[in-house]
Amino acid sequence: MNVNEQFAQTILLAWQGKLELSELIDSASRLDGEGFRPLAAVLYRTWLSRNESPMGHVVQFNLGATLSVERDVVGSEVAYREAIRLSPGFVQPRVNLGTLLEGQGKIEEALAEWRWVVDHVSPQDPNNKPLVVMALNQMGRVLEINKRLNEASAVLTTSLSLEPEQVDVLHHWISLRQKQCLWPVYIPLPNVNPKYMRDATSALSMLSISDDPQEQLAAARRYVKNKLNSDVPKLANSNGYGHRKIRIGYASGDFCLHPVSLLTVELFELHDREKFEVYGYCWSPEDGSPMRQRVISAMDHFTKIHTMSDVEAAQLIRRDEIDILVDLQGQTAGARANMLAYRPAPVQITYLGLPATTGLPSIDYVIADKFLIPENEALNYSERPIYMPDVYQVSDRKRNVGPKPDRADCNLPPEGFVFCTFNNNYKYTPELFDAWMNILRRVPGSVLLLLADNQWSETNLKKEAKARQIDPKRLVFGPRLSPENYLARYQVADLFLDSFPFNAGTTANDALWMGLPLLTLTGRSFASRMAGALLTAAKIDSLICYSVQDYEEKAIALANDPAEMARLRAHLQGVRNEGVLFDTERFVRELEARLLPLAK
Repeated sequence: MNVNEQFAQTILLAWQGKLELSELIDSASRLDGEGFRPLAAVLYRTWLSRNESPMGHVVQFNLGATLSVERDVVGSEVAYREAIRLSPGFVQPRVNLGTLLEGQGKIEEALAEWRWVVDHVSPQDPNNKPLVVMALNQMGRVLEINKRLNEASAVLTTSLSLEPEQVDVLHHWISLRQKQCLWPVYIPLPNVNPKYMRDATSALSMLSISDDPQEQLAAARRYVKNKLNSDVPKLANSNGYGHRKIRIGYASGDFCLHPVSLLTVELFELHDREKFEVYGYCWSPEDGSPMRQRVISAMDHFTKIHTMSDVEAAQLIRRDEIDILVDLQGQTAGARANMLAYRPAPVQITYLGLPATTGLPSIDYVIADKFLIPENEALNYSERPIYMPDVYQVSDRKRNVGPKPDRADCNLPPEGFVFCTFNNNYKYTPELFDAWMNILRRVPGSVLLLLADNQWSETNLKKEAKARQIDPKRLVFGPRLSPENYLARYQVADLFLDSFPFNAGTTANDALWMGLPLLTLTGRSFASRMAGALLTAAKIDSLICYSVQDYEEKAIALANDPAEMARLRAHLQGVRNEGVLFDTERFVRELEARLLPLAK
């Protein structure tokens, strides 16, 4: 009996009220499995219209799930709500309805459904416990996305109390504590082994915890083991394509107003079109920014792949016969490592997205310099370094700068030395905060200008200052600004104090571009050597420190030496005009010279 005959027979029985519930579910599942999901939905609807059953809520739920997969959002919502009306204690449709509402942008309604589950369903019931945990995790994810960090932390803590061994939940819980400057980041949780907690730390979060490149490589490899589907066909032609121009593709979810684009946009513009054809593969937000438009205009071909699956995107890149694919994402938010796993290009390179080794077997090279990745540390990277002669980081020389603000505009006192650090707050550590407070203590009248990242980190940092006998008013928080006004704000500061072990990257570039001296603390890892690499290219090795004590003493000495500060500013002006650090044309030519031999 073919599908049409079988369906006709089954739908007739449903219409006649003669189809048992078990037969209904079996038939619908079979139709779904054979690729006839719309017919399964028709069968459910027919049965519901012609049958009275105490199990109607189950059928409504199945209908809702079927229509959801078919992207019938309205029909799916109606079915889930009817399932809940018929059986208010039925948990699964509430969990699913929350996800459906989230997809429509109805965040508060989605949270309300999940919160009902958490408030009304006992996790002591082994059948319902997974649903309660799922509802908590959905809440935590959405709250974090919507910057409600303290609420997200609370619900994920509850989730971990119910189910301690959740790697994904733990790594978000750790990240949330970092973002709020909740120190120490690692605190005891019931039934969570401390080693398990550290092993659950994501590669990105690890950058603010350790400057040991071996530990970062281990974190990256755990991600590969747990998340990456490596058993997939390799698509690229290993013999190359023989193009007259090398086809270079840049893949990113950050082709918008994002630090990666702020650094790379002029690189795209300056590629030698006689030797290279430039492709962009984008899954970035449509933020409407001039930066996004500039990136798009800089590409010879620009393709949005956000609606494509990883395999579809990889197949597209393969059809485009890309010779060299540069991934600008690494393991940061939005990464598409499974797309790279298909090896859509014969040569695949990581750049800028993750300031550490990716651990990805599909990545061949990392763009670096010999300060950033010393040759004796290269064995701690899964990629081979492509060593640039001057500096690993490209720059944009077309940055617009707004008018210089007054100190009062930045809530700064009329007098006193201004230290600043505009790094994201998740880079701050209690150990370096100790040093910053010691510096303020020993430089009377000085203040520290920081980025106002979120209200909870601000509250916690003020509390930490007070605990160290420093007046919290000496911490001044500046809001996020448009790029030109953000750059202008550097002009009111006297010295940038870098974070450690996760240094400033784009932020360090901006500070030096604006002529602001930057003091950094350098370690062994990529992330802890970024600012030092820039200072090396700028020929200001004196601002690179290798111990916290040296860092403190040098900051204090500089604050008391106006002549040296003036000399450093003058030197940076020369670097901007004539040095290699901001010679983007030279960078692009040197990079191209290293890429050409890689393309077969």
